[in-house]
Amino acid sequence: MDGDSVVVAGAGLAGLVAARHLAEAGADVTVFERRPGVGGRVRTQERDGFTFDRGFQVLFTGYPAVRRELDLSALDMRYFSPGAVVARPGQRSTLSDPIRDPRAAVASLLNREVTTTDKLRTLALRQHVGSMDEAEIFDSADDSIRDYLREWGFSDGYVENFVAPFYGGITLDRSLATSKRVFEYTFKMLSEGEIGVPAEGIGAIPEQLAAAAREAGAEIATETGVEQVVDATETDADDGAGAATGRATGGVTVTAGGETVDADAALVATDPREARRLTGVDLIPTEARSSVTQYYRLPKGAKLGTRRKILLNAGDDAPNTVVPMSEVAPEYAPDDAELLNATFLGASALDRDASELATRTKATLASWYPDRSFADLEPLHTDRIEFAQFAQPPGVHDALPDYRAPGGRTYLAGDYTAWSSIQGAMRSGREAAAAILSDAE
Repeated sequence: MDGDSVVVAGAGLAGLVAARHLAEAGADVTVFERRPGVGGRVRTQERDGFTFDRGFQVLFTGYPAVRRELDLSALDMRYFSPGAVVARPGQRSTLSDPIRDPRAAVASLLNREVTTTDKLRTLALRQHVGSMDEAEIFDSADDSIRDYLREWGFSDGYVENFVAPFYGGITLDRSLATSKRVFEYTFKMLSEGEIGVPAEGIGAIPEQLAAAAREAGAEIATETGVEQVVDATETDADDGAGAATGRATGGVTVTAGGETVDADAALVATDPREARRLTGVDLIPTEARSSVTQYYRLPKGAKLGTRRKILLNAGDDAPNTVVPMSEVAPEYAPDDAELLNATFLGASALDRDASELATRTKATLASWYPDRSFADLEPLHTDRIEFAQFAQPPGVHDALPDYRAPGGRTYLAGDYTAWSSIQGAMRSGREAAAAILSDAE
């Protein structure tokens, strides 16, 4: 593709991965991003020595796209311990993977939140999903997570006390109405890899991808949004035997920052709603899952004692989880403080006052730790994320758009062409670049 020009709209994970692969193949690549920095929904900000990711986000190291596209050693990862602490008023109990976390084996075996039968079924489920790859899982018959677990015979206690808050954190859907395919694949990844965050925050991921794209020759222009994509591509209508050859002639015209750019191809890798506006592809899902994540300061040494595990709220749904961020990644807080976050699920949380959320978190922690006072819990930062993921009810993945859905020489990349995850976004970027390169031959 030497000399061909490609404009990429959006410097999120998908756009950055695509830009790198296109540039490495010899394309002249320009990425336009309307925000001041790269990353899309994967961003970090720092203030007063604290690191605030945009919502609670983690990296699954088992994802194939993560292993292919990222240098994990350079990200200086900090890892959570497997499993979680199930918390309710006056009670906390550990539930973990005894194979991957032997220190928690005894506590997990004695955990009364989950029956022995549930534990045995979990091992059987692990073996089942471990035998399938991503394509097999997402091509399989679908159901909701709740119905899927019911068919497996898991108890109501296991589903409500562990799966609902844990997968509520992953899918932003504590009702477990999300596709069981997401459950199966992330369960597989939890068994095969670790979850963690870069020492410098989740935003280090797109920064590394952007550096790789620039090194390959791509230009990235921030604070320059794409306003319009006009595809003037035509294809040869007849090959002499009455069949279209599909050879493209013409190209695309992109309006960005008030100026027009002509290119051989355009890749739209913006957020779903903007991608639908730019391309007119109605199959792009725009129903949102929302969340609010609030960050708090505690005095140095006031740790929650979870051994780098997430706290799951088994008592009610607000907050859904509490995470000891500086226990996992000490770099997230200055030397004189600890950093926690709490995540609230659903659109209703978006309108709740920050002080109300903090009061709720303080009361919840006090009920979980009745021998401690949380009077000095100080709210620092609140992220209200109206579009954190696209909704993934059963069957949604069967109707997602293809990379070539816009037609001509305009293409799509984003998790909305695969499934809502870092894996889906980065995989889509690579595969969309491959489609562009293939069509240029």
